[in-house]
Amino acid sequence: MSAYDGKITAMRDNGSSTDIVVRVDDASMAADIKTKNIHDVSLRLTDMRIISPKQRKKIYATLKDISLYTGYYPEETKEVMKYYYIQQTGNDYFSLSDCSMLTAREFINLLIDFCLENGVITSETLSVRTDDINTYLYQCIRRRKCAVCGKDGELHHWDAIGMGNDRRTYDDSNNRKICLCRMHHTIAHQKGRQAFEQDYHVYGIIIRSSD
Repeated sequence: MSAYDGKITAMRDNGSSTDIVVRVDDASMAADIKTKNIHDVSLRLTDMRIISPKQRKKIYATLKDISLYTGYYPEETKEVMKYYYIQQTGNDYFSLSDCSMLTAREFINLLIDFCLENGVITSETLSVRTDDINTYLYQCIRRRKCAVCGKDGELHHWDAIGMGNDRRTYDDSNNRKICLCRMHHTIAHQKGRQAFEQDYHVYGIIIRSSD
């Protein structure tokens, strides 16, 4: 498999698809495409943006919470969690001073999932800490933790199944769901979907059985 580096010079959003023009400063690529009759490609997008101060603040706050939970010193916790990230993703070692925004986001996701899985008590709700709300909502469903407070939760149908449908046989795969504890589940029913989202900044997502 050949790999080439290039730059996107033009792009058009078609709604359901995207057309891009990529310039590659390597004439051998054209010969590769012709001789091997290549039509399909795999793209790897490189995020050149550097970690933001807000992302860095979220990371260090979460590392501090994990440090208090595990008993490790903060610097030890940072290194342990970095190598855990490397093990999970296969990515290279990185610095929190100049890593990409994408790496920072993935690292925050990993730290939050660790907190959810292990019951780490955090100084603020993880819905505030997340840099990727959809991934966070999925993590809460996967770990069966309340998306609002982090306590043990249960699935709540964001999209109501509706009167007359048998819950035992109804296919709810296209219905949005959220994981909520008993208290916030009750509040969601009392407030209604729109008011609950406005108050807590969380919402239902579609999750397939294969996810």
